[in-house]
Amino acid sequence: MRDKYYFEEVEPKWQEQWEKDRLYRVDETPDRPKFYLLEMFPYPSGRIHMGHVRNYSIGDVMARFRRMNGWNVLHPMGWDAFGLPAENAAIQHGANPAGWTRENIAHMRKQIKRMGYSYDWAREVATNDPAYYKWTQWLFIQLFKKGLAYRKSQKVNWCPSCATVLANEQVVNGACERCDTPVIRRQLEQWFFRITDYAERLLHNLDAMQGWPEHVKTMQRNWIGRSEGMDLDFVVADTGEKLTVFTTRHDTVYGVTYLVIAAEHPLVERLIAGRPNEDELRRFVSQVISQDDIARTAEDTEKVGMFTGGYAINPASGEKVPIWIGNYVLMDYGTGAVMGVPAHDQRDLEFARKYGLPVKAVISPPGAELNGHTMECAYVDDGVQINSGQFDGMPSGEARPAMARYLESSGKGRPTVHYKLRDWLISRQRFWGAPIPIVYCKHCGQVPVPDADLPVMLPTGVKFMPTGQSPLLGCPEFVNTTCPVCGGPARRETDTMDTFVCSSWYFLRYTSPESHDHAWDKAKADYWMPVDQYIGGVEHAIMHLMYARFFTMVMRDLGLVSVDEPFKNLLTQGMVLLGGHKMSKSKGNTVDPDDIVGKYGADTARLFTLFASPVERDLEWSDEGVEGCWRFLQRVWRLVYQCVESSGCSQPAEAPAAPAANATAASGDDVLRVRRAAHAALKKVTEDVGARNSLNTAIAAIMEYVNALYSLKDAVVGHERGDAAMAEAIDFLIVMLAPFAPHITEELWHAVGHGESVHSQPWPKYDPEALAVESVEIAVQVNGKVRDRIMVPVDVTEDAALAAAMASPRVSAVIGSASVKKTILVPGKLLNIVVQTA
Repeated sequence: MRDKYYFEEVEPKWQEQWEKDRLYRVDETPDRPKFYLLEMFPYPSGRIHMGHVRNYSIGDVMARFRRMNGWNVLHPMGWDAFGLPAENAAIQHGANPAGWTRENIAHMRKQIKRMGYSYDWAREVATNDPAYYKWTQWLFIQLFKKGLAYRKSQKVNWCPSCATVLANEQVVNGACERCDTPVIRRQLEQWFFRITDYAERLLHNLDAMQGWPEHVKTMQRNWIGRSEGMDLDFVVADTGEKLTVFTTRHDTVYGVTYLVIAAEHPLVERLIAGRPNEDELRRFVSQVISQDDIARTAEDTEKVGMFTGGYAINPASGEKVPIWIGNYVLMDYGTGAVMGVPAHDQRDLEFARKYGLPVKAVISPPGAELNGHTMECAYVDDGVQINSGQFDGMPSGEARPAMARYLESSGKGRPTVHYKLRDWLISRQRFWGAPIPIVYCKHCGQVPVPDADLPVMLPTGVKFMPTGQSPLLGCPEFVNTTCPVCGGPARRETDTMDTFVCSSWYFLRYTSPESHDHAWDKAKADYWMPVDQYIGGVEHAIMHLMYARFFTMVMRDLGLVSVDEPFKNLLTQGMVLLGGHKMSKSKGNTVDPDDIVGKYGADTARLFTLFASPVERDLEWSDEGVEGCWRFLQRVWRLVYQCVESSGCSQPAEAPAAPAANATAASGDDVLRVRRAAHAALKKVTEDVGARNSLNTAIAAIMEYVNALYSLKDAVVGHERGDAAMAEAIDFLIVMLAPFAPHITEELWHAVGHGESVHSQPWPKYDPEALAVESVEIAVQVNGKVRDRIMVPVDVTEDAALAAAMASPRVSAVIGSASVKKTILVPGKLLNIVVQTA
């Protein structure tokens, strides 16, 4: 017997064979159900980490399980290869970004292949490949032609350390999400995608996405931030200009005692010009504009303001109210102006008290009165309208639609919907990204690069300097070009695209990566899309996942795909922790996958990351846990070889016949126990993996199954029916373990006499009859103490159970001549006999 599993020999052997046999290559097969399984592709940083191992191991189990269940599985891998780290390496070390990225991809590909994942490497893509970003540029042009890509001057988030613009989603607590540097605001000409045109569709579709975690959908709903309300038109008293305010509480319009506008509002200049304190107002405006938007609107930020000296006319009451500038109002949300109703909004009340502004209650609680001079908490609930003109006395729930009709019919307001979602800023002032395919001509304006001239290639020999400007600006051979329309001199756009653009469509490229004439073959995309199972971190909920959904909707509208949503089911796996903290190189708390694979093998590494925690929860790293998984695989190895060498179970097995009624215990009851254990484990693993994605409990069931086989094998091996039952049980074990530990199972599958790969085998079906139980073992207690265990029919009555118990010498010896007072039967578990003691 081979006494030990030598992974150093077995794992590379089968990896080489699988690649030689093209075992995981896949094509479109219309007569088989398709299953597109995808993990979020990695950035080629140079080395994989344990988070990668966990993510890809989860996906690989699902892919292998689906293949064995008859599905045509697409399981590709590629590289999200543009981004800041490569460019920073160029700045710091003089490395060429392309070469740095290429070397990292080669190393990480080797690491991933060493894990034995069942990827179709023929479909590998890298977003920095000109054959890929040619189509990223082509897709940009399609959005441009559709009016969804546009350029405008706007204040943007600027990271001084990374020297580039950040989207709102990439700013966390006022700092760059990548380097944690405080973000500042800059006014720049930038390119945007008009994702706000799809806000309602992005929101509406979430309701039908049953395969997505609810918390991810909630994050997207909150980010889209739909608000129904009214735009109300106040009029500036001095000039007659319209000042529109968005509110969700138009029932409180009679209680407006001031307005607050954003420092960037176009009315600011006209309102403050010529005021006695104009200089002070301008300083305040400059100070507010320089602040980060997120900090301005944070709950713990002090709300400050200044009175402009101007007034506006309330469209409902006709009263004049002062116009203030406040730090907490943003120009790009709503209309850039809010109405102050301190009696019915806590923030407004605190602002009013701070600056001595009046408080006017217009909704009163039932049976109570509000005093605007003394109230400390705003009243925000429904009630009865007061101080509200013709609406006095109406319940506020009835007043709301009545006021809306009045304001709309009088031309002073209209119902509207606003969203918190902003257009997607895609410009980056960096080199290592897909160039934006636009040229600027003084005669023709913004001109897209013709399809025949794509891709716009990144130049070589660029000087990388941390100046905050794109290195492309210093490449005249790149910048200077001719206009595709008039042939005159023109200059190229030097910004590159946000890397999230590249990752917003890569799942479509996988469907036909060999396509030279199209971004993807529509017929093949129609076969594979949508992705049936997508796996990745929850940190991508409001960036990558939202952008990919937007792109897919646009592609649907352009007739390029037939689905509206890219990902049918989403699984967000937990992080891998060490000492309760996320693994991090900077914190020195990492575990190198190469070290684990070198010591224990890939199967052990895979098994631990799948067994130690449910897939959606964080996993705490444990060296003892890894050791335990390694020992388990060794037990499986020994079990199979013991059976192979001591019985006939090395031959392909047919399901054993039911034992004869008069069979001995060794060849009858024990055979039934083996079959029952085998089919019960198969049922459990099939349901856990296929229906619940509960991989840790599936592994636990396999471990319990191995324990059962160890306890039963000596009783059945050597009997004709026993050998057949054990052969079937061993086959089941190898097949069930195969998706989790593909190398050892492939070796064992051939060791028991099979020819084809275990990973090409059909997943067995459990036999319900094998699970049927006619008799069951129960404990017999006498006055609460266990005295024996007996076999009884499953449907045994209490009297029959007592009779069977009294036939036990152990039980009868304890009871003796004592009288039985009562019995308590717990079906399938125990019988407690209560006797009268002397």
